[in-house]
Amino acid sequence: MIRVLAVDDSAVMRNMVRISLSQAGFEVTQAKDAATALELARQSSYDLVLADVNMPGMNGIELIRALRNAEAYRHTPILMLTTESSPERKREGKEAGATGWIVKPFDPEQLVATMQRVLR
Repeated sequence: MIRVLAVDDSAVMRNMVRISLSQAGFEVTQAKDAATALELARQSSYDLVLADVNMPGMNGIELIRALRNAEAYRHTPILMLTTESSPERKREGKEAGATGWIVKPFDPEQLVATMQRVLR
């Protein structure tokens, strides 16, 4: 089973992601912020990370940088799932190591299809 770490400060969004991905056969672990996500990433391994950009404390782009500095996550797909859609923010994410960018609100089928594409 593919293991996903979903990081978002919104409990509603985390639950929407969990439901959508669980129904598609993914195992989902949730984190309410980037610091929690980093701790979970150190304790376990995930096949894909799905993160928001705007979170209190460390934001999603800083999370990408921290994960990319860890050997275990150098090549792990990291998708940003966010309301941010500016070209500048997307470029910043790509430069940090984001694999892809999905704008909220998301279509569950599109999210799953994108995840399956980057996991190949």
